[in-house]
Amino acid sequence: MNTMLKAGLAALALAVPATVSAQRIAPATIAVVDTDRILRECNACRAAQTTLQGQVTVLQQRQQTLAAPLRTEAQAIQTAVNALNGKQPDAALQTRIQSLQTRQNQANQELNTSEQNLRSTQQHVVQQINQRLVPIVQAQLAAKNVTLIVGRDAVLAAAPALDITNDVLAQLNQQLPSVSVTPLPAQQPGQQQPQGR
Repeated sequence: MNTMLKAGLAALALAVPATVSAQRIAPATIAVVDTDRILRECNACRAAQTTLQGQVTVLQQRQQTLAAPLRTEAQAIQTAVNALNGKQPDAALQTRIQSLQTRQNQANQELNTSEQNLRSTQQHVVQQINQRLVPIVQAQLAAKNVTLIVGRDAVLAAAPALDITNDVLAQLNQQLPSVSVTPLPAQQPGQQQPQGR
């Protein structure tokens, strides 16, 4: 009996501070923001997306332009190698093979550089949007008298009255009419490039 009484008192002693602590926290007032919708619908976002899609199309066309003659030359070389029936290629064919490999490497390098520039441009767009979006969302804490703002993607269900996306979107359109659709500015030694979302 003493053991049970001691265990009960110990459990009560542990529960009392938790109850007192829980009473000190004010109830949260929550709002919801649909950042995916904002990134789809904001004026600067749509304009940037159109420009970025154009850059993707140009990159794809360049890839096709580079690949076609390389593929043709590779097939011709393969035909010549097959005709040798296992014999070693002569100096002229070896030169063609080396030339093809050099051109393939140059094409790959050009495409890799273009892809890196495109990724850097995408990161720069996201960075500019986030630089304006985060303070706008933070300002909504006071403006809407809420203590917590969560993303729509983190919520299973919410009453429509909790959604402040329209207000955030209107402010973002006002404060950020456009963004620069260029690669990230050159970094100074020792600085890291910011990561996009």
